[in-house]
Amino acid sequence: MSKRIGLYPRVRVEGGGSGTVSQAGAVLLVETVRKLGLDTAISTALEPWRKPRTVHDPGKILLDVALGVALGGDCLADVAMLRAEPDVFGPVASDPTVSRLIDALAAAGPKSLTAIRSARAEVRSHVWELAGANGPAADGSVIVDIDGVLVLAHSEKQDATATWKKTFGHHPLVAFVDHGQSGSGEPVAALLRPGNAGSNTASDHIETTRLAVAQLPKHLRRGRQTLIRTDSAGGTHAFLDWLSKPGRWLSYSVGMTITDAIHQAVLKIPKKAWTPAYDADGTERPGAWVAEITDMPDLTTWPKGMRLIVRKERPYPGAQLRFTDLDGLRLTCFATNTKGGQLADLELRHRRRARCEDRIRNARDTGLRNLPLHDTAQNQIWLEIVSLALDLLAWMPMLALTSKTRRWEPKRLRLRLFSAAAQLVTTGRRRWLRFTARWPWTDVITRAIQRLAALPNPG
Repeated sequence: MSKRIGLYPRVRVEGGGSGTVSQAGAVLLVETVRKLGLDTAISTALEPWRKPRTVHDPGKILLDVALGVALGGDCLADVAMLRAEPDVFGPVASDPTVSRLIDALAAAGPKSLTAIRSARAEVRSHVWELAGANGPAADGSVIVDIDGVLVLAHSEKQDATATWKKTFGHHPLVAFVDHGQSGSGEPVAALLRPGNAGSNTASDHIETTRLAVAQLPKHLRRGRQTLIRTDSAGGTHAFLDWLSKPGRWLSYSVGMTITDAIHQAVLKIPKKAWTPAYDADGTERPGAWVAEITDMPDLTTWPKGMRLIVRKERPYPGAQLRFTDLDGLRLTCFATNTKGGQLADLELRHRRRARCEDRIRNARDTGLRNLPLHDTAQNQIWLEIVSLALDLLAWMPMLALTSKTRRWEPKRLRLRLFSAAAQLVTTGRRRWLRFTARWPWTDVITRAIQRLAALPNPG
């Protein structure tokens, strides 16, 4: 009888192998880039930064860094994982070449940012057309969520300051298009700000909305079919006036601070005016009610057509009540210019803004955990790279995955799909990636590749 040693089999390890591709599942992202024409669009946009007789295309360099971030990288040097697999990712620039491009784009300022963003907007419209009924604007409307995120800095970086949470770093504003319950979300704006930037600075919210709206297809850049959704940081006169400006007429659903006037108005609401609120799945929620108080406080200085809706709810166990709460019930309020509709439906629509927190969490897992460069201009380029990575992580599932797999978040996509290794086989003058049948998600990968292959080629 042999002596047992440990619970796992012992294998011997050596280097020098060949014929196997690591991170082979990332071919899903590569095929997405190719089918959407994103490589051509970015390359054309960055043509002014291509030097004569250069070997590496600036657009390819930027996309390679974005692919590295999508695969879990958090700095420019992580593009090395692509450089190791030229059969899948093609020739990849060296670290000094990547750094020089980032410096050149940063030195160009708004010109380079506009070029990258224009290319993304062009491809985004194409993606939504290809997605059809699976697209975020399939019903003719779209929701854009805006929120702030704190990015910590562990060294001296330009514009890194103390934040309102007594940490140290930056406080960018980000915007995401909501894909609803059947999908994730995709980034449409990222405005880099110092750590001490205010949460409710109207000018920053306006600029972020400008950037976000410019990413949408042209028919959605103005009009009631586009809803801007924020927390109470967006509840300012200047921001709502800008959203409601004639000719723009954007819809909004914006959290409002419980002021003394709103609190006094809530006290005057008759008991029969409160209607039951809904759960996230649309069923009636016990212990939660909503009511409208538009006619109670003085709203003459606010945009015409603004409605105020309040919600009261039994707090969850352990929650600390505020002095603005009522009879042991938590009070919240939001403003909207949507006409008609059930109060509970409007309140549920606003509360689904919480999905933006999931988008931010995914962004932290995709390069936004920290800003790896020193200068603000360089880190703004990094934010565009992170946005490109998040675009790919939203577009690939939208076009190639179905059912529950479409809702997989970046960490799960990396673990189950992108990290899969494959054997590289050349036969009949063609190269094949052969995934092992033992991998539990090989079928998901191969079917996704088939769906991408069925899409029309760009141009």
